[in-house]
Amino acid sequence: MLTLPQSVRIFLSAERADMRKGIDGLAQIVESWGVDIYSGHLFVFVSRRGDRLKILTWDTGGFVVYYKRLEKGRFRLPQIQAGGTTLALTASELGMLLEGIDLSRVARPRLWEPQRRAS
Repeated sequence: MLTLPQSVRIFLSAERADMRKGIDGLAQIVESWGVDIYSGHLFVFVSRRGDRLKILTWDTGGFVVYYKRLEKGRFRLPQIQAGGTTLALTASELGMLLEGIDLSRVARPRLWEPQRRAS
């Protein structure tokens, strides 16, 4: 399980990425989304074949790339709305994705919300 502060957002790219791209190539994609690349958020990219994944983030003084290659199988991505460039993930969802869990099959409970008082 990943432990990330609530302020860190996780963006999963809707487009499959060329894994030959390095930090600069991935950063260009993020900038095209209109998101601050230096925000400390995590930007997740999956390869065309779906067996490789890169996570790009800014850390004090430089970029960090986390790279995972599956020896067997594919990453099972959640459904992304047509026309969308990214999908927001929670830290739990990213952890499950990295473990190879099919996010489309995960049943999420409905979260409790307090009743709003009528004004």
